Amino acid sequence: MSVTQHRHYINGQFVENRSDRWIEVINPATGALLSRIPEGEREDAGRAVDAAEAAQPGWEALPAVERGQWLHKIATEIRRREPEIAATIVAEGGKTQQLAQTEVLFTADYLDYMAEWARRYEGEILQSDRQDETILVFKKAIGVTAGILPWNFPFFLIARKAAPALVTGNTIVIKPSELTPNNAMLFADIVNELGLPPGVFNLVTGYGPQVGQALAENPKVGLLSLTGSVNAGIATLKAAADNITKVSLELGGKAPAIVMNDADLDLAVKAIVSSRMINTGQVCNCAERLYVQAGVYDEMVKRLEVAFGAVTSGDPASRDDIDMGPLISAEALTRMEQKVARSLEQGATLVCGGKRSGDSGFFFEPTLLTDVRQEMDIMREETFGPVLPVMKFDTLEEAIALANDSEYGLTSSLYTRDLITTLRALKQLKCGETYVNRENFEAMQGFHAGWRKSGIGGADGRHGLEEYLQTHVAYLQY
Repeated sequence: MSVTQHRHYINGQFVENRSDRWIEVINPATGALLSRIPEGEREDAGRAVDAAEAAQPGWEALPAVERGQWLHKIATEIRRREPEIAATIVAEGGKTQQLAQTEVLFTADYLDYMAEWARRYEGEILQSDRQDETILVFKKAIGVTAGILPWNFPFFLIARKAAPALVTGNTIVIKPSELTPNNAMLFADIVNELGLPPGVFNLVTGYGPQVGQALAENPKVGLLSLTGSVNAGIATLKAAADNITKVSLELGGKAPAIVMNDADLDLAVKAIVSSRMINTGQVCNCAERLYVQAGVYDEMVKRLEVAFGAVTSGDPASRDDIDMGPLISAEALTRMEQKVARSLEQGATLVCGGKRSGDSGFFFEPTLLTDVRQEMDIMREETFGPVLPVMKFDTLEEAIALANDSEYGLTSSLYTRDLITTLRALKQLKCGETYVNRENFEAMQGFHAGWRKSGIGGADGRHGLEEYLQTHVAYLQY
């Protein structure tokens, strides 16, 4: 059976691979070869940036509402092609059918949401200290932007970067993850069929050290937005430094979840298990370490063990009744085995799980660890898999100190029925987001941003839109 060989999308055209080197895209549930994508070179990234630069003035000249109408058109076509896109995400990412469908429809909703900002983002008129003077603050496009994507929510992240960029008059170059690029090809196909002006949206495939580095180093790129690992963020910052390029980074997380004695344990177990198992634990903002107050610790561990044992897994392409699929790659599977082994070496107790599941694909059992200590690797390093360490605490002050004791600061969660406890925790937790009595999943109208090594800048809502704008202040003396 022939395997699809994709092409870059540059300046309104699908262009052939000039390097003659290809990257194979593998189904993580079966190991089957799905497609090949071009192993892009620096020159490919440069051509895409040049196309985006040439298209940007004309795109910015359009009324914002017309730019927003293009986003509405893309959203409508995404909904029409939802089954095809969702099936693609399932095959290349190992995501469950329900989660893949949610991602596709959420992406369409996000495009519509950002399109509506076309009539809403605005500048300001400031009071002057001088007589007969008016001060105006204009909000203008940055120019050419670039987005480097992860593999865990690959389709949504296209919209998270492209939608605010395009509605505010910027053009964009996207580099998808080499592990999950097929869905991005469908996005490019949609904008191509709709006739989006050439150069407004461009797509180049390849590895980060080549294509991503070239985008970060290109002096024509005014903003580079990356979602990925801390190491990738550091490399991006260094590459962008020579040109003082604006960089927005969403990096790793080690989200703490705090369960107080007065918590609704049924709710807490359901939300924490959902947060830990969604996308097989491969989500940067979901609960990575659990702190349970002493009065309910034993009961919470008992309930978690039952809940973990009830989690179902399998090939998501052939079953729609499972809770999670495989890890993304063989490397991820090996890393998970090593993390659990290291935890046991350091003194943790394995309550359930802890090993590979099945003989094919990259499946790993839901794993619960107790008797952990704050200094253990499993409590400090990002896990990115279906493994949850649980630690006991006595007071809220102790829990907050433990939660803040991390180089990350993306999200956190709290389970309590007491308003005073909630307000005290919200005042003291050092992270970009806190979820109270609910799972860790952000809203498009919020602002998804991390503290410390979890990133700089952010996405979503009005604040995320303004990442793609720069100010121009005018002093009018008359």
